[in-house]
Amino acid sequence: MNANTETKVLYTARNHTTGGRDGGTSRSDDGRLDIKLSTPGTGTGTNPEQLLAAGWSACFIGAMRLAAGKLKVRIPNDVAVDAEVDLIQRGDAYFLQARLNVSLPGLERDVARTLADTAHQTCPYSKALTGNIDIAINIL
Repeated sequence: MNANTETKVLYTARNHTTGGRDGGTSRSDDGRLDIKLSTPGTGTGTNPEQLLAAGWSACFIGAMRLAAGKLKVRIPNDVAVDAEVDLIQRGDAYFLQARLNVSLPGLERDVARTLADTAHQTCPYSKALTGNIDIAINIL
């Protein structure tokens, strides 16, 4: 980053979590998010992998909209991203891997690929995770 570039915090999410993924809760400071947590496949709550998938896919769609504006391409109204986040174990260690399955109905496949690739370069979630987990970006 350029040392002369001004940094501006656009938003800060604040959550208070207790109990962790096995029966815990997480609540945002504004009360808009108030969830129960449970381990995958058990309980009635959500889990961190689902939360990552939801946040990343929403952010990715926003990044594709920005890319489309710059490339003068119209994003279809029914754009969708199906995010799949796997919790995996190798030996005694746990890891994540993910797939973003991108649907841009009506767009040429090469245009859809360009939008997805551009979004992957600019989406804050993608930037945070690239190089840290295995990621596949698929065009449906």
